[in-house]
Amino acid sequence: MATRALITGITGQDGSYLAEYLLNQGYEVFGMVRRSSSENFGRITQIQDQVTFIQADLLDQASLVQAMRESRPDEIYNLAAQSFVPTSWRQPVLTGEFTALGVNRMLDAMRQVAPEARFYQASSSEMFGKVQEVPQRESTPFYPRSPYGVAKLYGHWITINYRESYDLFACSGILFNHESPRRGLEFVTHKITYGVAKIKLGLAHELRLGNLDARRDWGYAGDYVQAMWLMLQQDGPDDYVVATGQTWSVRQFVEEAFGHVDLDWQKYVVQDPKLYRPAAVDLLVGDPSKAHEKLGWEPSVDFQTLVRMMVDADLEALSQPHHAAVR
Repeated sequence: MATRALITGITGQDGSYLAEYLLNQGYEVFGMVRRSSSENFGRITQIQDQVTFIQADLLDQASLVQAMRESRPDEIYNLAAQSFVPTSWRQPVLTGEFTALGVNRMLDAMRQVAPEARFYQASSSEMFGKVQEVPQRESTPFYPRSPYGVAKLYGHWITINYRESYDLFACSGILFNHESPRRGLEFVTHKITYGVAKIKLGLAHELRLGNLDARRDWGYAGDYVQAMWLMLQQDGPDDYVVATGQTWSVRQFVEEAFGHVDLDWQKYVVQDPKLYRPAAVDLLVGDPSKAHEKLGWEPSVDFQTLVRMMVDADLEALSQPHHAAVR
């Protein structure tokens, strides 16, 4: 019998890479999708016929229980969330419903229907926010600086609480920023590479960005989904920081992206105060020592390769006769 995995957020960046990874391992993959008027399967068209889709919603407990009954999962990967930080200020309550209480609903459905399954929760480096130490590791105190970070922190702690209260195999991966050509266009990394491609092709003349001094630990999403899987293959459940251990500024990302197509970024980038966050997160850099030692996990794609990969993918997409960027 093939191992059965249920993935929430399967149509997102991480969900699409994880589904591919698990299918290659011989898994039977179930993807949880919300009912909407326009289905967005852009990231998973190449594997769509290999996945069994179940309609359910993190806001609806009964649908989650039913999804567990239908899929009978051995492994559950909870990747679905309202995951865009700026939106969390505009829609803080909705962010809490999806990103915090949604985790609680998933765990309770698992407790009722599939208590022997193994559960992965997508925690976030945004929980560290106003960082209390550098680099950030599993023991670093949290200080979230956005409704998204606060909601993720609830999801993180409720996972630990259910693990300790009900003896569930429930892990959290505290993933630092991870990018790819499948990243949503609203995220600054893809906004940059897409903007660079448009400028190089003569389709745009400027790129408006906010804080260029913010620093992040950027890795490749395809590497990070392997770490998720590895967490659920261990003898016992635990929480792990997944990161590269290196930090780069938005300015350095911009320089690398424009440099890759032989353009001077200073001629095109406009800093727009309207794009600054209400409460900034200035520096995130993770210490992945535990993931290296216990999981045997190592990132395979470095920063420069990642930026160039994203620029090249956007150049190719925009050069198509009927280009359609992944959103």
